[in-house]
Amino acid sequence: MQKDKVELSTLARMKREGRPITMVTAYDTPTARIVDAAGVDTVLVGDSAANVVLGYPDTIPVTMDELLHHTRAVKRGLKHAMLIGDMPFMSYNVSVERAIENAGRFLKEAGADAIKLEGGGWVIETVRRIVKAGIPVVGHLGLTPQTAGMLGGYKVQGKDAASARQIYEDALGLQGAGAFLLVLECVPDRLGTLIAGKLTIPVIGIGAGSGTDGQVLVYHDLVGIHAGFAPKFVKRYAQVGDLMQKAVESYCREVRERSFPGEEHSFKISDEEYQALEKAIQ
Repeated sequence: MQKDKVELSTLARMKREGRPITMVTAYDTPTARIVDAAGVDTVLVGDSAANVVLGYPDTIPVTMDELLHHTRAVKRGLKHAMLIGDMPFMSYNVSVERAIENAGRFLKEAGADAIKLEGGGWVIETVRRIVKAGIPVVGHLGLTPQTAGMLGGYKVQGKDAASARQIYEDALGLQGAGAFLLVLECVPDRLGTLIAGKLTIPVIGIGAGSGTDGQVLVYHDLVGIHAGFAPKFVKRYAQVGDLMQKAVESYCREVRERSFPGEEHSFKISDEEYQALEKAIQ
C-alpha cells in the first residue's frame, strides 16, 4: 500500500521497475479519503464529473470553475496520492495563452499536482508550452470523450493500421513535448501493450488491455454507484449503490413508522427541567 507522497519521479520509477500504477477518479473529500487510504497512486478529478456527479448528459458542459471546485475538495482528502486535474472542453482549445492560464489555475487555486488534457496533433504544441511554464501534463489519446463526435462516437480507436499509427505518433509527440504520463482509452489491447512498450513515460490504460503500465477507472463505476450503461472495460468491484438505496429506504420506513429516532437517538431532560421549560414557553 502506498504510504509516501507520490511524485512524478515515483511514477517514472514504477514504470522502470514494472510495477503497475493505479489511478481512480474522485470528486469530493470523502471519496478522496477512501481511495487515498486504499493505496491508489494517482487520483484524477476527471471531466467525467459532468455526467457522473453533476447530471450533465456528457462531459462537454462542465466548466473550469466546477472542476476547480471539485479539485479543491479532493485535495483536502489526499495525503499520499498524486492529484491530477482534468482540463474541460474549451479550456485549452482557444489559445495557448488561455491553456497555460487555465492549467495554472488547477495548481495555484486548487492544489493539483498536474493537469490532463485530451488530444494529439495541434495539442502537442500546447502541451509543450504548458510544460515549459512549469506545469506537469498528462496526455490522453485513443477515445477522447470531449471530441468523441469527431471520432465517430464512443467506439474503439486504432483498429486499423493508419489510425493506430496516428495514435502512436501522437503519443511520441506528447512524450517529446514533455508529458510525464499518458492515458490511453479504448484501443485494442495489443496496441495498448505496443505503445506502452515503445514509450519511456508510463501509459495508463482504460479499455486498453492489461499490457499498459497501469489502469484507471471511474470511482462510481468501480464501486457500483453509477447506474445505467457500463462500458466493456468497466469492472464493478461492489454494488454500493444498491446498499445506499436500501439504507435510505430503511430510514424512510422507520421515520414513517415513528421507530426512528429511538430512545438512544434522543436527548433527555428531567421532569423538573421539563416543567421549567414548559412554563417558560406558555
